[in-house]
Amino acid sequence: MEHVQGFGGFFFRSKDPETLATWYRDTLGIDLVPTVSDQKPWMAKGGATVFAPFASDTDYFAADKTFMLNFRVRSLDAMAAQLEDAGIPVKMVGDMPGIGRFAHLSDPEGTPIELWEPEDG
Repeated sequence: MEHVQGFGGFFFRSKDPETLATWYRDTLGIDLVPTVSDQKPWMAKGGATVFAPFASDTDYFAADKTFMLNFRVRSLDAMAAQLEDAGIPVKMVGDMPGIGRFAHLSDPEGTPIELWEPEDG
């Protein structure tokens, strides 16, 4: 049986796609979508990807949003400090033994983002 190999992209609506794409590039280091053949898309580092539907009444992320983005980071403390230095509020969520450490923030359009420092580094 064939299985998917991973995400090839994540596509979502935005009030201002160019500004939001630039925010993700400048804030989180996610390259812009290629527009010509010599540009390359963002290449995520290898590691775990969690695909987890949540109950519709979850309070783990914003009630008015249907999804939350989760990004793996090497150093949660360094990333949180960098974001806060840029004026972006970050809420440290805590640790899950055997899984890692987590923090929450939102993009300029209110999309919930979780940063994950996996325990296995």
